[in-house]
Amino acid sequence: DVQLQASGGGLVQPGGSLRLSCAASGFVFNIYYMTWVSQAPGKEREWVSCISSSNSRTYYADSVKGRFTISRDNAKNTVYLQMNSLKPEDTAVYYCAAVSSIAVKTFSTWYANKDEYDYWGQGTQVTVSS
Repeated sequence: DVQLQASGGGLVQPGGSLRLSCAASGFVFNIYYMTWVSQAPGKEREWVSCISSSNSRTYYADSVKGRFTISRDNAKNTVYLQMNSLKPEDTAVYYCAAVSSIAVKTFSTWYANKDEYDYWGQGTQVTVSS
């Protein structure tokens, strides 16, 4: 069975940091682009960041650029999201998702829609509050 198990969320004060992890299993991890998508309460999902299958290219939403860093360890089948300088508006459930390196070539933009991805995880809650 395919699993994407996100973890590392929690409650943090503004300006603080968190490191999210997403452990993958059941598919060939190193041929998939890995993405983080967020969904704040009462709002639509937003694409946050993506990393290429080979670990060579990273992409960020403008809202997180310079504060978040995506990385992956293909030996551990895990993708990470280092979140620094957190703001209350970063409060959301964060999901990890996978799309094959072939399918991603059809993307005209970075999608937050679950249907655009091959695999989707269960999410981890991040709350930024004093």
